[in-house]
Amino acid sequence: MSNQVDLDKPLMPKAKAIWLIENTALSFEQIAAFCAMHAVEIQALADEDIGRGMVGRSPIDDGELTQEEIDRCQANTGEFLRINRKANSTLRTRSKGPRYTPVSKRGDKPNAIAWLLKNHDELSDAQICKLVGTTKPTIKSIREKTHANMQNIKPHSPADLGLCTYVELDEAIKKALKAKGIDPEQKKKEMEDKKAAEAAEYESSNSSDTGFDFSAFMSTSASSSQE
Repeated sequence: MSNQVDLDKPLMPKAKAIWLIENTALSFEQIAAFCAMHAVEIQALADEDIGRGMVGRSPIDDGELTQEEIDRCQANTGEFLRINRKANSTLRTRSKGPRYTPVSKRGDKPNAIAWLLKNHDELSDAQICKLVGTTKPTIKSIREKTHANMQNIKPHSPADLGLCTYVELDEAIKKALKAKGIDPEQKKKEMEDKKAAEAAEYESSNSSDTGFDFSAFMSTSASSSQE
């Protein structure tokens, strides 16, 4: 068995393809060419017909691509990614990859996606993919309420679920708002005011439903004593 590595092909091509699908706007043809796969295979990975549950791996972290190279090809679909051959000249036993999502937490992803779609529609699908570690078809199915497990999905913050950090979530939201020309601080204040109003309304509702009517009690007590 040969120990040589194909320098024109990234290590773990399917994992790299999944990462590129989730984190870039590259065409299936561009991703297929880089990963030495067929465009039909890339489509199947995107639709989760194959590779379901597989975690993507960043070719940037592995030194096979730069963000500049990805940007160059995103700007022109006629261009194709050029791999950094030096990255594959020697096999490394360990390298930094994307955040691993434990199997126990993967079932939380739909809940996190639903929460992001409900509370932060300014986020792009690519940003949601990066935060949660999901795919665009999954996001689409939840947005259109066609997800197979839709009836059991309960919106919950991905940071609370441990799928991303609070800092990562905050940074993604700020970036998305700025891209839309919205002041992040103003948006944050509006959200805080909304939450405060909802909390006050909830407290008022509970108070009126279960509160003790002291005047009615005194009136009843007085009537009883007179009898």
